[in-house]
Amino acid sequence: MKLRKSGVAAASAVVLALTATACGGGSDSGKNDDKITIGIKFDQPGLGLKTPDGDYTGFDVDVATYVAKELGHDAKDIEWKEAPSAERENLISRGDVDFIVASYSITDERKQKVSFAGPYFLAHQDLLVRADEKGITKAEDLNSRKLCSVTGSTSAQNIKNELAPKAQLQQVGGYSQCLTGLENKAVDALTTDDTILAGYAAQPQHEGKFKLAGLSLSDENYGIGLKKGDTELQGKINKALEKMVEDGAWDKAVKDNFGPANYKNESAPKITETS
Repeated sequence: MKLRKSGVAAASAVVLALTATACGGGSDSGKNDDKITIGIKFDQPGLGLKTPDGDYTGFDVDVATYVAKELGHDAKDIEWKEAPSAERENLISRGDVDFIVASYSITDERKQKVSFAGPYFLAHQDLLVRADEKGITKAEDLNSRKLCSVTGSTSAQNIKNELAPKAQLQQVGGYSQCLTGLENKAVDALTTDDTILAGYAAQPQHEGKFKLAGLSLSDENYGIGLKKGDTELQGKINKALEKMVEDGAWDKAVKDNFGPANYKNESAPKITETS
């Protein structure tokens, strides 16, 4: 009788072992390691835009896709997640995204909460004016002129407080309202990062209507945001960014996304975020 019990126990053990093997080994079963979640802007033409047909386009999207591929993920494996400016640090700290590529300027304040790879682009605050505008060639020319930006914009306050205190500042809910006002001559200029301005100017419906003033009112080093202290991922992303520049993909992405606006970009910046 004892022998029979031993035989049953042994057979049961074999069945359990085979079952575990067939299921793929316990708690990891069903997990897709190919997937990666990346935060981008959904509303910035030229940088990160979700199109009506559900596609994603822009320079940040191209950079993120290239980096993901270098990390071993095909484009089809990317889950895009909207990353509004005010939510970027929260998305990273909660682990909702693997990293963020969303016109994310590297600042000392932000580095208290997250780490960055890069930078991968050097942008500047600039002005967008009508294509036939000849009277605005420097920030001071905005005194007594109408300047538009979005509510809470640090770019607009920079001009109002430091460069053109007599500018008539109008703050609205979105850049598209500024563009309409600019086209209709209700305002004289729109201000924010030159990449964002170039992206709007390059849209088919705006092509030829606007131009960038070509001012460099601030330096904005765009970095890829990731979990604070993740030096391993930081190093891998930095290598991917360096390769993107070396093989010409970076230049192509700039031309594809900003070219129609005749945007004069800076050369790819040197990687500085290494710890």
